[in-house]
Amino acid sequence: MTGNPCWQAIPTKLSLEQFEEFVLPHLSRGKRGPPPTLSSHKIFNYILQLLYMGCQWKMLPIERNTVGLPEIHYTRIYRVIRRWQANGFIDKIFAGSVRKLHQDQLLDLTVIHGDGTTTAAKKGGDNLGYSGHKHLKGDKVVAFCDRHGNVIAPFVSAPGNRNESPLLRDALPKLSQMARAIGLDLQGATVSLDGVYDCRSNRKAIFNRGMIPNIPENSRGRKKPKRGRKQRFNPAIFEERFRTIERLFAWEDKFRRLLLRFDRLSQLHYAFKTLAYTMIVRHEVACRSCSHFNGGNHPCHRVHLGV
Repeated sequence: MTGNPCWQAIPTKLSLEQFEEFVLPHLSRGKRGPPPTLSSHKIFNYILQLLYMGCQWKMLPIERNTVGLPEIHYTRIYRVIRRWQANGFIDKIFAGSVRKLHQDQLLDLTVIHGDGTTTAAKKGGDNLGYSGHKHLKGDKVVAFCDRHGNVIAPFVSAPGNRNESPLLRDALPKLSQMARAIGLDLQGATVSLDGVYDCRSNRKAIFNRGMIPNIPENSRGRKKPKRGRKQRFNPAIFEERFRTIERLFAWEDKFRRLLLRFDRLSQLHYAFKTLAYTMIVRHEVACRSCSHFNGGNHPCHRVHLGV
């Protein structure tokens, strides 16, 4: 990590040991031809630097070699991340981080918080739509996290003019798929969402997966009051979303590349977003392995736990 790891909560640069443990096992290495002049570790850190700085590709600060020339051209870094995204390596790195948290018993899945966020697009592109509610053109994603703010499933994306409520039924299968892949048990977990997801189809989809919905009733979604007993709702669990999923989206803004969408290709933009969520997930692994860990009283642990 750059700087003091105990004060910088979310890593924006990986050491060689961290890269070989968390990233390198999910990348493919060529078996023929000469070895590359620049290691995958350094290319990955260049990608993280671009994600953190939010600059243009040609403005990426690249180090000089012994003869005074840039050690790599920015277009080669661009081609690398496009290849990693196309081959699914970015998703594997994210899944490996979640699996590591599960193996170390650092996930709290008694409550799963979900919500959506919208990103404005600066120069257009695919998978975009105008959101009349927020008065911007962009795209939105729906993500899930645990009680510690770790993203635990791949997000679902859609144009900005789409309603978030139907997107939940596309996001739940990805959550179940991730749970089966790494051995998570979501039976009996509470899924906490805000009122925009209040509908019979969403509640039924959550119940069918053995989970319990915790959604406040949205009076605007009904023309007449609901008959029978009231829906189960725990306000204390709902209040947790402000220090879990909302804090997660605030952590996402640490990476300036995601504040505004400049990438016309949605696949590249979502690859950057997946890497950002991976770094947020990675924070818990590094936080618990920190030499200053003393039961959660150190500043870096208080930042993560929302104290």
